[in-house]
Amino acid sequence: MLVLGIESSCDETAAALVNDKKEILSSTVLTQSEHKNFGGVVPEIAARAHLEHIDEIIEETFKKAGVKPQDIDAVAAAAGPGLIGGVTVGVMAGKALSLALNKPFIAVNHLEGHALTARLNSDVSYPYLLLLTSGGHCQILIVKGVGDFERLGTTIDDAAGEAFDKVAKMLGLGYPGGPIIEKMAALGDENRFVLPRPLYNSPDCNLSFSGLKTAVRKIIESYSEDGIIEHAIMRKRDVADICASFQKAVTESLLHKLQKAIFLFRKQCPAGKHIVVAGGVAANTYLREHLKDLADKEGLIFAAPPIKFCTDNGVMIAWAGVERALKGLYNGLDFKPRPRWPLDENAPKAAGAGGVKA
Repeated sequence: MLVLGIESSCDETAAALVNDKKEILSSTVLTQSEHKNFGGVVPEIAARAHLEHIDEIIEETFKKAGVKPQDIDAVAAAAGPGLIGGVTVGVMAGKALSLALNKPFIAVNHLEGHALTARLNSDVSYPYLLLLTSGGHCQILIVKGVGDFERLGTTIDDAAGEAFDKVAKMLGLGYPGGPIIEKMAALGDENRFVLPRPLYNSPDCNLSFSGLKTAVRKIIESYSEDGIIEHAIMRKRDVADICASFQKAVTESLLHKLQKAIFLFRKQCPAGKHIVVAGGVAANTYLREHLKDLADKEGLIFAAPPIKFCTDNGVMIAWAGVERALKGLYNGLDFKPRPRWPLDENAPKAAGAGGVKA
């Protein structure tokens, strides 16, 4: 089983070829640079960039693998959630290939792509506990199987990755914020600034990062004579200490809620062995180290995708496509791109329903 995966939900135009032997034949990722001056992704610019580059990315992916388009068994495309313009570009490219090659089409939930990626490089079996954390999403879920998710908790406001980006912007560090804050935090004192852990005492597994972001803003404003954040004057050490304190607060908030989730996971899935982290924020090595410590403490096995596959890529879409194809979960060419697509929503059993099958 060889599947082409196409990803275009945000600011990466990507494609990959992956087979059911867990072999990555090729992967091509183009990260758009057009957004750096805006401190975030501009949807219209992203959609135009996807449209401009999608064909060459797919062509390069086949070329690097030494594979002809006719040799694939299915085409998978991230069909949501995400920026609808970009998602539409990828889905239409996938449908066009499906129709031209007479191969099945698979609409992949972008979040499921992240959720299943750890199974590609690690021996992770269902069910497992998942922390899915990125720029747009932050959820704790039980992954019971392909298309079978139970959400235990979610952010009620900002996602963790969004908070990283916004704090980096406030500090004038640039975009994307996650890697820059992690680099600065390594030079700082994580105990210098006392920051809140929102919802820390709530009995559920929900998360919140808006209040933490506001607390950081107030600290930065204190370095300005007139209280205007743009007028703040800070030493490099001050910035590093803020980054370190913020990173610690985010990590401790996630760990605390995961501790609650582990209790529920064990109650529902006593045979479950793994705790997995995925999504863009999963590339943060500080977080990964602390998650491994938590897993070791709880007698669970920690797993995560390689750092290069934590951010958006075609590999995760292709692998999710493989897993869905092996279960005969194909989609019709009338499948509509979805800007919102809850991961714990019951997946339609669309095998062969109006789709193109070889």
